[in-house]
Amino acid sequence: MLKIGRFSRGDDIFYGLVEGDSVLRLENPFLSLEPTGVSHQLENLRLLAPCTPGKAVCVGLNYRDHAEELGQQLPEDPVLFLKPAGALAGPGDFIEYPEMSQRVDFEAELAVVIGSRCKNAAPGEAAGYILGYTCANDVTARDLQFKDGQWTRAKSFDTFLPLGPYIITGLDPGILDISLYLNGQLKQKSNTKKLIFKTGELVSFISRVMTLEAGDVILTGTPAGVGPMVKGDRVEVVIQDLGSLVNTVR
Repeated sequence: MLKIGRFSRGDDIFYGLVEGDSVLRLENPFLSLEPTGVSHQLENLRLLAPCTPGKAVCVGLNYRDHAEELGQQLPEDPVLFLKPAGALAGPGDFIEYPEMSQRVDFEAELAVVIGSRCKNAAPGEAAGYILGYTCANDVTARDLQFKDGQWTRAKSFDTFLPLGPYIITGLDPGILDISLYLNGQLKQKSNTKKLIFKTGELVSFISRVMTLEAGDVILTGTPAGVGPMVKGDRVEVVIQDLGSLVNTVR
């Protein structure tokens, strides 16, 4: 497994492979994972969101325990919606509570990071288009979702797409524990084996709807236990082998 991060040092923004306390600089991880020969000390860098997706394709109601919690039937096809690129936030960034909302929810999710352009992929081919996986929080203005009767406004506010901390390559996404802690208290706990549509199925299905580009992400759905956050809350998404994504609401 490789650990790929995106970093800044002053005005310099770059990708790198993390090995212990060192970061080996990469030119472009979507083209090559061969280090350039330049290295940095991790402690001297600021960690950013691990990629800059042109779009985030999100999947609603994709955990069996969440469907049971809501009393809804399992969907026949993946239910898709989009988050804009401008919603991106990184590890340690604030989640901004919008003035027009009175309820903002957390949703812990496994994110798939697309490695190369993908169109009309078969499920068995999907793994070849995946660079790796990272943690995500599908932040949602729940009151606006219900008010609007659709999801665009509720899902699209700036900072409503926290990703990170790193992209991890070469792991099995089908058996990962996923949890969320709010101010240190466990709120969500499940495993990706409870996904209704697995990652390969999702990549294939979505690629038959729209072309997936390198750097795009797929948010694979959230398990049971979603709930509200308030200003000052610390929210932490923890996924086995992927690390911890921490943000604070303000």
